[in-house]
Amino acid sequence: MASSRDRQRKLAREKLERQKARRAVKERRTRRIRAGVGAVLAVLVIAGGVAWLGGAFDRDPPADPAADDICAWTPQSTSTTPELKDVGTPPTDGIATSGTREMKVVTSQGTIAASLNLGTAPCGGESMSYLAGKKFYDNTECHEITAFGALRCGDPSGTGRGGPTYTFYNEDVPALPTPGPSASAAPPPAAPAYPAGTVALISDPPGNNGSQFLVFLKDYSPKDQALYPIHGKVTTGQDVLATLIL
Repeated sequence: MASSRDRQRKLAREKLERQKARRAVKERRTRRIRAGVGAVLAVLVIAGGVAWLGGAFDRDPPADPAADDICAWTPQSTSTTPELKDVGTPPTDGIATSGTREMKVVTSQGTIAASLNLGTAPCGGESMSYLAGKKFYDNTECHEITAFGALRCGDPSGTGRGGPTYTFYNEDVPALPTPGPSASAAPPPAAPAYPAGTVALISDPPGNNGSQFLVFLKDYSPKDQALYPIHGKVTTGQDVLATLIL
């Protein structure tokens, strides 16, 4: 009959083996993510300026191309978050509030182009344009593919904690559909909150946006609450995204 001490040793060995197994699974997943993402060096370029709705690249400006002080840039300190990178703060006036701005992410796998919606997310568009002009994104890695299938980019530190020394509020968080009364006929499926190709911002905590953004590789609808403000959508480069799906 095994002694109490022998049983304790056996339980300890079993616990250690379980921990090793969990660690191995985690390491395999990390290697898979790095294999899919590690070679993707994102160089973000804002090109083409603003393409105004109703007449892209027309010479005549729209009637009201800007608004005064519509974006509140909240200062953040590098003393509390050393991963932040100080490149100053975007302007608070002269910010375009309609039309679109083109964004290009040049990677080692190819180029992804997106259209940023300035009508629904003017501060996000202004921030990304400002940071690109400061070369904030140059030679940074898209450091993660999230569990819900989105490429996460825009952090020079590659830790998930990096960003500029300012944050700004959410602008266009999608509303999830509310379930209606039961009926005999099944309702049609709701459109995904984040269709494949959506460009959205991500922050921790939510609502304190900086430089990090998501590019959704597949449709995604959260169960409880949408957290990521939509910024725009991919226009070309879907084939590049397809190579990153694990």
